[in-house]
Amino acid sequence: MAALLATGCAATDPSAARPAASAPQARVVTLTATQLKALVDSGQVVLIDVRTPYEFADGRIAGALNMPLTHFDAAAVPVDRTREVILYCGTSRRSQQAAERLVALRGGVVRHLEGGFGAWTAAGYPTIANQPADDPRRR
Repeated sequence: MAALLATGCAATDPSAARPAASAPQARVVTLTATQLKALVDSGQVVLIDVRTPYEFADGRIAGALNMPLTHFDAAAVPVDRTREVILYCGTSRRSQQAAERLVALRGGVVRHLEGGFGAWTAAGYPTIANQPADDPRRR
């Protein structure tokens, strides 16, 4: 009898009629270097480079923050309601892992650069690097 009542209540519960697809689905999505370039140019992103400090020093996308995957703390990723966080690494393997951690913590959609920094440079987009005197390996 209790099972019948529980079933009857569930069938009349208005929330049960809502499709599950209406809830935002947490997932990791890639974007191309061309798509990222447009977003960077518009100022709509916070870039997180998850490569090592040495890789970061050798070349990066201007304005990127360095949060190496080896010490990546998804809770420390800045929250900016006006700009989207986009992750990248050298090839997109590490940024995929970081994006999965960020999705697990925050939900929603987290995007990262397909092909990583290699794809960015192959497309001919601008990069910056530390001056030799600023290289942390020379200290």
